[in-house]
Amino acid sequence: MPNWIMILLRSSILFFLTVLLIRILGKVSPSRMTPFKFVNYMVIAFIVALISTNIIINPILGFIALGVWTLYTIALDYLSIKSKWIHDLINGKETVLIKDGKVMEENLIQVRLTGEELLRELRSKNVFNLGDVEFAVMESTGEINVLLKSDRKPITAHDLQRKVDPKSEPQTVILDGNILDESLSNMGLNRNWLDTELQKMGVSLDNVFIGQVDSSGDLYVDLFDDTLQVPQPKVKELLYANLEKSQADLLSFALETEDRNLKSMFSKDADKLKKVMDKLKPYLLR
Repeated sequence: MPNWIMILLRSSILFFLTVLLIRILGKVSPSRMTPFKFVNYMVIAFIVALISTNIIINPILGFIALGVWTLYTIALDYLSIKSKWIHDLINGKETVLIKDGKVMEENLIQVRLTGEELLRELRSKNVFNLGDVEFAVMESTGEINVLLKSDRKPITAHDLQRKVDPKSEPQTVILDGNILDESLSNMGLNRNWLDTELQKMGVSLDNVFIGQVDSSGDLYVDLFDDTLQVPQPKVKELLYANLEKSQADLLSFALETEDRNLKSMFSKDADKLKKVMDKLKPYLLR
C-alpha cells in the first residue's frame, strides 16, 4: 500500500481519536491550564503527530504510548480531586505577591516575576495604582488575581443597600435571520410574541442578525443593516412614569378638594401608591 494512503488512513483515525481523547480529558481553557496539563496535552499532540506521519513505524507502540499518557493524566486528575496533597504536588500552590498592600519581594523571586511584570499584570486587571491593591495572588495557572482596598472598590447596589432586579442568562431567539424555537420556549414565549415585538420596532425578520430576550422579557436586536436605528424597549420605564403621574394626580386632588373625607382618602391612596412605587422601582428602572 502506498505511503500516502497509509498516512491518510492513520491521520483520519487519529483525528477522530484525538477528538475523543480531548472530550475524555475534559474542558480546559488554554489560558487557565496548569503547566502539568499543558505538558500532557503537548506530549499527546506530539505522539499523535508522530504516529500520523509514520515516524513511529510501529503504530501499536505509538498507541501504547498515547494510552499511557492519557490514562495517567486522567488518573492523576482523579487523585488530585481526592487529595489536596497530590493536587498541590502536581499542580503547585498559589503564591501571595501582595499582602496588606505590601509587595512580597521574596515571593516575586520565587515565581521569577520582576516588578515591571507585576505592574503589567496589575494593569491587565485595570489596576494602574499599586497603592489601590490590598491583596494579590498568583494562581497555579500563572494567572494573577487582585483584591482592591475597601475604599477603592467600585460601589455596588449592596453597598448602597438598594434592591436591584435579579438577572438571568439572556436567550438568543434569532440568529442569522432564523428563529430559535427552543430558546423561545425556554422563556415561555412563542413566534406570535416575537412577530409582535418585531412589528413594534418596524423590523423584518430577514434583517435581524441576532435577537436576544433578557430576563426582563425585553427584546434586543442587532440588524444586518447597521445604518438603521432600532428603538430600544421602554415598557418598564413607561409603566413607572404612569405610576408617577397617577401618584402626582392623587396628591393634586387632595390639595384641590375642600372635602376633608376626600382629601384624606386621596392622601392615603397617594401614600399607598408611593410605597408600591418604591418596591417596584428596582425592577422597573435600570
